[in-house]
Amino acid sequence: MNARGALGRYGEDLAARLLASAGMTVLERNWRCRAGEIDIVARDGDAVVVCEVKARRAGSFEHPMEAVTPAKAERLRRLAEIWLDGHGGPPPGGVRIDLVGVILPRRGAPVTEHVRGVA
Repeated sequence: MNARGALGRYGEDLAARLLASAGMTVLERNWRCRAGEIDIVARDGDAVVVCEVKARRAGSFEHPMEAVTPAKAERLRRLAEIWLDGHGGPPPGGVRIDLVGVILPRRGAPVTEHVRGVA
């Protein structure tokens, strides 16, 4: 695994812990199909959450929260539909797309930010 892959994996580990600490249940990580990949699928009460994780080193050009463009949001919606089709359809609480941004400073603890319902 290269440095970028390791950063992404570390960010996903932090995001999974953050979601679990918020009371969510992580159902799957790195779920893949022909259309793409969902970083984390979780359950939040009676809702399913499709979570995109973006990790950046401090000082990077783009803030992690800027990474979900309209095209990316549409792809996440399509992936959520595919995941639901294979897992019994939409739950009573519906589906939500969240983003967890992780910034790794040169020193100190990582900074995580969880935004619900980005798309």
